[in-house]
Amino acid sequence: MGPAGRVNNDQPLKGALLLILGEGLLAIMAALIKHLSDTLSTELIVFARNFVGLLVLLPVLMISGGIRDLGTRHLGLHFIRGFTGVAAMFCFFYAIGHITLAEAVLVKMTVPFFLPLVAWVWLGDRVSLRTWMAVALGFVGVAVILRADQGQVDPVMWVALGGAAIMSVAKVSIRRMAVSEPAHRVVFYFTLFATLLSALLLPSVEQWPNGVEMLWMLGIALFAIAGQFAMTTAYQVARPGQVGVYNYSAVVWAAILGWLFWDEALALSTYLGTLLIIGAGIWNLKSR
Repeated sequence: MGPAGRVNNDQPLKGALLLILGEGLLAIMAALIKHLSDTLSTELIVFARNFVGLLVLLPVLMISGGIRDLGTRHLGLHFIRGFTGVAAMFCFFYAIGHITLAEAVLVKMTVPFFLPLVAWVWLGDRVSLRTWMAVALGFVGVAVILRADQGQVDPVMWVALGGAAIMSVAKVSIRRMAVSEPAHRVVFYFTLFATLLSALLLPSVEQWPNGVEMLWMLGIALFAIAGQFAMTTAYQVARPGQVGVYNYSAVVWAAILGWLFWDEALALSTYLGTLLIIGAGIWNLKSR
């Protein structure tokens, strides 16, 4: 702890280890999603992820007293955050079940390249030339991974990329509310709307989970919560510029899990695209 009880945010080693741990936990979550995608629908998996998250969140808010501070004047923005967030989740979960784990995770990590574009259009943010160049380099990496030069792109890749674009809108909406909405309120309304919206598609579900599959779905939610907690703590004990690069450990974790459990091998173009995306991300991260 720092002066006056503040969190010491100058512990880069601890922050890096927590970020790597958090990405590892989220990669395990993705592996569980891929495993269940063989027998269960994306609609059911997304609902379970959000519903269990809501069940965990409510007691936490009650214990902390946050349940008494949920009144908001920005319900519309919360709905936008919930709708875009759950739409991006559908895209990501679907992609996990239909392409290699590492490729799905890697395309999801293009969200930072969409963020400046959305913030520029929606919030009128000024974007530096360096950031525009990093965004361009990042999308060159995406084109290499999509193998766009061959004229035929796997449609699932487009779904994954669309999910990244939608997620950037969700993230910018959080910033739009940052002035007046505390974190626990944003998390609560997102979880609530995500659960309600994903429940609307449950009537289309044809196959329901057995006992073992329900445990796997519980594991998805718990690994997601644990991963987010580790990553949040990482950014509390270290500055983003110090540890942000370790977010890309997600690709390594996903490649290892994909190889161990599904014998997934990555194409040379994926390795090259990965280097371009990571390089662009690090370059932009070091700017400010």
